[in-house]
Formats: sequence, structure tokens, C-alpha cells
Amino acid sequence: MPAVDIAVEVDDLRCSYGAVHAVDGASWSASGGTVTAVLGPNGAGKTTMVEILEGLRRRDSGTVRVLGTDPYRAGPEHRARVGVMLQDGGLPTRAKPVPLLRHLARMYADPADVASLAERLGIDAFAATMTRRLSGGQRQRLALAAALVGRPAVLFLDEPTAGLDPHGRLDVWDLVREESSRGASVVVTTHSFEEAERVADRVVIIAGGRVAAAGATAELTSGGSLEELYFSLTGRHTR
Repeated sequence: MPAVDIAVEVDDLRCSYGAVHAVDGASWSASGGTVTAVLGPNGAGKTTMVEILEGLRRRDSGTVRVLGTDPYRAGPEHRARVGVMLQDGGLPTRAKPVPLLRHLARMYADPADVASLAERLGIDAFAATMTRRLSGGQRQRLALAAALVGRPAVLFLDEPTAGLDPHGRLDVWDLVREESSRGASVVVTTHSFEEAERVADRVVIIAGGRVAAAGATAELTSGGSLEELYFSLTGRHTR
């Protein structure tokens, strides 16, 4: 799949809940074939912004484009090219993991191989367990597989390694890098500085609904660690 020059574009995005400005003039972009990490404290506007990009929420003003399309008004052809991993929910509770992935795969023209994906993420170890009985880490693995099975051009991952052991985190990081290597634009929302520094080509730091910093990871960390930059921009302090 060829990389898209600009796969995700956010320009002066605004969204409010009453008097609360959840997203207040944010602007940034992400190219195809790259991993972009979005960092920010709780309440910074990350979730609202990504939900708008996923087409799950309407914006108040500004411009949002994913693969050149307004995601809120997008049709099924666009949605088939976008993978979404929510931090929680979105999985049918009475389904078993592998049959669920096979069902999802049938909805795509060129899906990933379900057996290989299940083996890679260790899903075959709990393939006979109902989703509602899975541990938090197991649900994370299944949710990631569900987002990957359609071989999307853009992939939104919300805290993809939350609840995973160190080995599981490394597996997910390898998969994320492989997705970008095949040309996908991967946007990862995370609280992990290590995750951002290990997998991201670019970092976007959100504070108060605005973009406090955005740029190549190497450039943003040239004067120190990403953690130091984050706390200096968000007004928080390390312990």
C-alpha cells in the first residue's frame, strides 16, 4: 500500500461541552508511513480530538481530514480504510476471539490472515474464552487485532499497551512499526513516554485543548527527555 503524503490533518479544531473548551484551536498533521504519538494529561482534549478524527463525534468548527475526507460524513468505503482501537468497549461480549476476527475479516476486500494475527498477538491461547471473560490485557490484544484485521490505511490506537506485560508491550510496538512500514499512518494516544520515544516518528503534546508542541521525536528530545519537555509544557511536575 503506497504511503499517503498527509493522511490525517487537523486545522484550528474546536469542540466544546457547554462552557468547557475540550479542543481549542488544535492544529497538527500526520503522514502515511509514520507513527504519531499524541500525549497529554487527563482532560487535555486528546480523547475528544481523536473521536472527531474517528468520525464518532461532531466538531464545532475547524477542519478535519482523514485520507482527504471529513470522517464524520464519511461513507463505508472510507471507514473500511480506517482501523480504530478504543481503550475500552467496542467488542461483543458473547463472541469468542477467533470467530469474531474471522467475521470481521469477511467485511474487508484484502484482510490480514486471521490465524497469523491471532498467533502473533497470543490470542490463540485464549481462543475458546468468551470476550466477557477475558482479562484486561487479553481484551487489549483482541481489540488491537480487530483494528488491524482490515489492513487499514490509517490506524487510531488508544492506549494500545495498557494492561500488557513487558513482553506484550514489545510485541505491540513491533506490530505498530510494521504497520507504518507498509505505509499506514498510525496515531497512538498514550501516557507512556517510553512508548512514544520507542515507536513514534512524531509527537504531538496536547495541553488545555491546544497543541503545546508537535514535531519529530528526535527534534523534540534533542535538548532532553520527552518526559521533561512534557512536564514543562503541561505545567505538571515530576514526582
